[in-house]
This record gives sequence, C-alpha cells and structure tokens, in this order.
Amino acid sequence: MPIPEHEFDYIAWIRQQAARHSRVPVGIGDDAAVVAFPPPGNCLVTVDMLMEGVDFLIPPATPLEVGRKSLAVNLSDIAAMAGRPVACVTSVALPRRGGLELGRGLFEGLYRLADEFDVALAGGDTNTWDGPLVISITLLGEPTGTGPVLRSGARAGDWIMATGSFGGSLAGRHLDFTPRVREAQALHQAAALHAMIDVSDGLAADLGHVLEESHMGAILDEQALPISAAAMSADDERSPLEHALGDGEDFELLFTVSPEDGSRILAHPPCATPLAHIGEVVRGSGCHLRTRDGKLESLSGLGWKHGFE
Repeated sequence: MPIPEHEFDYIAWIRQQAARHSRVPVGIGDDAAVVAFPPPGNCLVTVDMLMEGVDFLIPPATPLEVGRKSLAVNLSDIAAMAGRPVACVTSVALPRRGGLELGRGLFEGLYRLADEFDVALAGGDTNTWDGPLVISITLLGEPTGTGPVLRSGARAGDWIMATGSFGGSLAGRHLDFTPRVREAQALHQAAALHAMIDVSDGLAADLGHVLEESHMGAILDEQALPISAAAMSADDERSPLEHALGDGEDFELLFTVSPEDGSRILAHPPCATPLAHIGEVVRGSGCHLRTRDGKLESLSGLGWKHGFE
C-alpha cells in the first residue's frame, strides 16, 4: 500500500484488514451496509461515544486500548439486555497530527475484540480535525431466549444480584474489562431475569435506573457487596465501600431474579464469573444501604453524570 495521505487511504487500509463476515453481505465500500437478521427478528441497537480527555487519556492509554474499549462498552450494553452482538459501524474524528498511526491502533484494538465476540465490522465514517480523538460505535445485536431483558421488570421481593466485583476501575480495569456477553446469555438460559443493567455510571446510580424504570425501591447489604482489590487498595480519602458504590466503569451485570432462581444459580452457577446476592427489591422508591450495624442509609447522589456549565 502506498504511503497514506488522507482519510480514503485509511479507509482502504481498514477495508483490506477487515475480514468478510457472513452476517454482512454488503459491507465497507458502499453508502450503507447490509446486515442479515433472521426473519422475523427484532434488532437491538446501541451507541456509545468516547472522547479523549473525558473517557480516556492518551497516554497513559494506548490507541489499541482505546479501540478495544470503544467496542467493549457497546458489547456491555448488548449484554445488559442478554442479547447477541452481530455487527457494528464506527465513526471516528482523528486529530490531523499523528492521526494515521492512532487510527491504525484503534482499528487493531477494535478488531481483536470484534473477532473474540464474532462481531462483523460493517462500515463507518472517518474525519480529521484539529481537536482530540472522538470515536463513536453503533452496535447491532439480536435478542436471545425469551427476548430482551429490560430495566423495568424488577419486582418486590426480588433478589438483587451481580457479577464480579466493584470499584477502583480507574486503576486500569476500565480499559481492559471483558464485557459480560457470555455471562448474560448463560444467566438468561438458567433463570428468569426480571430486570438487568450493566454498571457504567456506578453501582448505586445504575441500580437507581432500574428502580426508577420499575417503580420500586431497594435495600443493598453492605456486608454482601463484592468490593474489588483495586478499591480495597485505593490510596485516597474515600473508603473501599464508596469506591464500590460510586466509581463506575465496572461494566459488571446487575440483575434481579426471584429468590428461588437466585438460590438456584448461586448453588449451581451457569458461568465461571462469580455471582453475588447483594440486596432485595422492595416496594416504595429510592435505594438504601443496610450498614454492618443494621442502619439504613440513603444512596442518592452517587455515580457519574455528564454535566453542563
């Protein structure tokens, strides 16, 4: 390939690297891609935009890590609905200075994760500008089992359960986490999942989204919360518990099931990732924490929010 001079050279390079996929009969090279879905099929659609200076810094993050994360956050959204990822399209605004090598690294990180989860790269759009890196991926998926698991199905008496552990993601895990796609599908087969969400904004905040959509309240048990090693070793003024409840970017699954299903999947886990029973759904509103001494504390106001000035 001749020395690249502009975005079309970069697109041509991507087209050479991207393998053909059976789910995309028409991919890169036309004005729109053609993605094959089995009839009659609903399509899951999610999009995430990542911005340098907000979602990552280069350095310390590498272009490969940023490319991987840009797809991983979308895969986590499909996992939150127990879906199967199918194909993605990518839009990227590359800085003019050094943008070509940056773009190649992004593609490499994205492509490796796409291959791991059998996701077709169907196309996208590229631009260059004088600002920092911006990358947005739209991911298409399909429902599995009995259909998508929504945020709105939590019921009074449900167990609140979670995969993995929480807190301390900025120590590095926010760049190299594995989306819980396989875990979500395994759980969907093993139990009747009433509601589910992936934890991106923080454990307390994302549980709040489920409660709001379900018109329910919740009580979390401090003693049951799985706190990550990174949160336990964080050297700042915040406690490990505060990190676990509010850091965000854990990308674990938070879901509700009946006590009977919860007991069964704890006794016979359908996946290798650890599962924990961390609380209960209750009638009413708001999220509270039952502390180790039995007191109830409100968890409002925790978590990440994009703001305005």
